[in-house]
This record gives sequence, structure tokens and C-alpha cells, in this order.
Amino acid sequence: MTITSSTMDQALPRHVGIIMDGNGRWAERQGKPRVWGHKKGVDAVRRAVSFCRRLNIPSLTLFAFSSENWRRPEDEVSSLMELFMFVLQKEIKLLHKNQVRLNIIGDLSRFSTKLQAKIAEAEALTAGNTGLTLNVAANYGGRWDIAQAAQQLATQVAAGTLRAEDINEQLLASHIQMHDQPELDLMIRTGGDIRISNFLLWQAAYAELLFIDTLWPDFDDQVFADAIASFVSRERRFGCTGAQIRELAAATGQG
Repeated sequence: MTITSSTMDQALPRHVGIIMDGNGRWAERQGKPRVWGHKKGVDAVRRAVSFCRRLNIPSLTLFAFSSENWRRPEDEVSSLMELFMFVLQKEIKLLHKNQVRLNIIGDLSRFSTKLQAKIAEAEALTAGNTGLTLNVAANYGGRWDIAQAAQQLATQVAAGTLRAEDINEQLLASHIQMHDQPELDLMIRTGGDIRISNFLLWQAAYAELLFIDTLWPDFDDQVFADAIASFVSRERRFGCTGAQIRELAAATGQG
């Protein structure tokens, strides 16, 4: 990544990714079924979206359902699919009213035809919105993302429209999900685990990582504000030295 004045023209992150972990454990601590925690987690999603809109953060990506989550108990997976459909139907008009563009990333082919149609309808409705872009990762995996980009390039090579020797990082990146959005600046994982679980592997190359114990249903404005404060306090060097970054800041009047 090239360091320029534009790299540092804003202290706030321009793209935040969140691994929303802890819904099931939160419910179990309340003596409730795990799916109840997922339902309460929707409230935390609303808060996070509202928070990003107020701070004019352009992109928010939420890890809703990973490609590995199919391994969970069948009744929980079924409930999650029903919840996904319900949220799309209930929330999409409000998102549209608030100029939020919905973008679902992941391999949608495994979802029911009905759910795929609802996703397409929601994306089409909000496609022209110019406020926050809300990316929801569903049946998503970072390795899948890189593999599907490689497959697209391989298809072009096989068709004779691309030479293998012309493939580079920039070309591969142009086929990665969300390539048209700001680079991921901050990745947050709730729930206490310290791993990224195959989430945004390519996009997280230069992201700041933050792992917190808060369970997702308890993720409120104060917790999000603390996460942003942690991000702002860090010195992002992108391979440079701290002295170089400070010199650039001074040269651009940001020191």
C-alpha cells in the first residue's frame, strides 16, 4: 500500500468489519434457547448501523453466517434462515428510508430460492442509496472469496482473454468481494475469542484487529465508541516506520 496524504486524511475508520459472536452464549446465560440470542442480536445490528450512519462511516460489514455454520444443529440453522428472511422483510424499508445500501456477500447458491429472491429484491431496492453501505456476509468464507476470484481469472485465461503472466495482486483484488468499497480499516470480534475465523482474509491485510469480551447482544454505542477510540489511538504504519508516518503527518498539516 502506498502511503499518501489521502491515507491519513481521516482519523475515523472508513470500513469496519464485525464478527458478531456470542449470541448463543448470551441466550444460554439467560436460560433461553440459542435462537433467542440471535433474535436479540438483531437489536445490536440496528444499533451498529445507526452508530455508523451518525459517524458517516461509509462501509460496515457484518459476519452473519459463515460457510462453516452449516455444521451447527439443523434446528438452529433452520431458525437462522427464518430469522434472515424475517429481518430482510422487516428492516429493508427502514434501511432504504435511511439511505443505507444493502449488499449481501458470500455464496448465495446454497440458500433457498425464496431467500435468494428476497435478497435480490432488497439489494435492488437499496442499490441507489448513497449513505452507509451495509455488507452482510452470509454463507461467506474468506478462502471461498479468494478462490472465487481466482476462478474468475482462470476462466478468462482459458478463454484467451487474459494471460496468466498478467495476473497480479491488483487484478485479483478487483474480483474480491467489496473491491469497490473502502479498504477494511478495523475488524472487531465480540465474544472473547481471539481469531478471525475465515472472515475477510484478503480485505484484512492492513486492518486493525480488536478482540473484546462483550457478547454481541450487549454491543451498544458505548462499546462501539470504545472500539473506535482504540482504532484512533493506534499508529497505522503500513510497513513504514513511525518516524516516516510522523513526517508525513507534519508535511500534510496533520501532525
